[in-house]
Amino acid sequence: MYNERTLLQKINLFLKGLAMGGANKVPGVSGGMVAFVMGFYEELIFTFQRINGKAFKLFLNGRFKSFAQYTNIQFLALVMLGSMFSYFSVSLVLDYFLKNYELYVWAWFFGMIIGSIYYISKDFNDWRLKNVVSLIIGASIGIAISFMTPAKENDNLWFVFVCGIIGVSGMTLPGLSGSFILILLGNYVLLLVDSVNALGSVVTSLLSGDFEVLKDQTKIRYLKVISVFTAGSAFGLVSISHVLGYVLKRWHQIVTAVIIGFITGSLGIVWPWKETIYKVNNDSFLLDRNGNKIVENYERFMPDFSTQETWVSMTFILLGIILILIIEFYGRKRK
Repeated sequence: MYNERTLLQKINLFLKGLAMGGANKVPGVSGGMVAFVMGFYEELIFTFQRINGKAFKLFLNGRFKSFAQYTNIQFLALVMLGSMFSYFSVSLVLDYFLKNYELYVWAWFFGMIIGSIYYISKDFNDWRLKNVVSLIIGASIGIAISFMTPAKENDNLWFVFVCGIIGVSGMTLPGLSGSFILILLGNYVLLLVDSVNALGSVVTSLLSGDFEVLKDQTKIRYLKVISVFTAGSAFGLVSISHVLGYVLKRWHQIVTAVIIGFITGSLGIVWPWKETIYKVNNDSFLLDRNGNKIVENYERFMPDFSTQETWVSMTFILLGIILILIIEFYGRKRK
């Protein structure tokens, strides 16, 4: 797991991180699912496990080469760099398409998840009772999460830290969308839109020599929020990964069955034909402090097969499935 990688392998890891980061920002799509399908999920989990007391001891003693080897730092840096870069590149493109071609984007993701279910389950032949029960439990939790009602926005820093811990679950738990969890917690716009945009604005201003931006109290507030959210996410990554690493070693088949169930249950979140229901008061939309409409729930409906739009959406579902099958074929060819 800790062998030196070629330049091509490094670029490949960065691109995988890019895909994972973009998926983490889209409500209903799990970055962990991307890692699972692309074949680096277990290495990701076991690498996060290496961020422990021994790693800090190596670092503090100046044994940097041993620290880098022990923590698999090259792998982690490339994946995390790709994920962070994604927030200012791929995710912005996704935001554009979600605003302008929402149905087709959801259809594409829906197809990708169907393809992922096939990809993960095709080689899983251990369908004993305990694994079937695990599958049903995973699917039930995924479906239950799909139909929960979102809460109100809360920018208290302790709650933002908790959001970081919970929201990062999308990177570590395939099928559980961290972005969708943040919608349910009421803080998706605050943490993944407004704060990220404010950070980008501040960095751009500082690089251009404009330090007056540091006097803007609104932007400073957002910087505090995203800093605490990042700290919570880092804490969550390490702590959840230790738990997952433990259960993966001891109950690999059961965990895989639960993951298949999670991903199947998440189909309800990304069902393409749905309408966002916003909170209203006296015939007007309720807005958060930034003027964004507050999501109350989603109304799902069946597609109308008499329209061209529906058939285009079905094409995108098929394209999503084909994309996963291509990834699977590429993965098999490399083995």
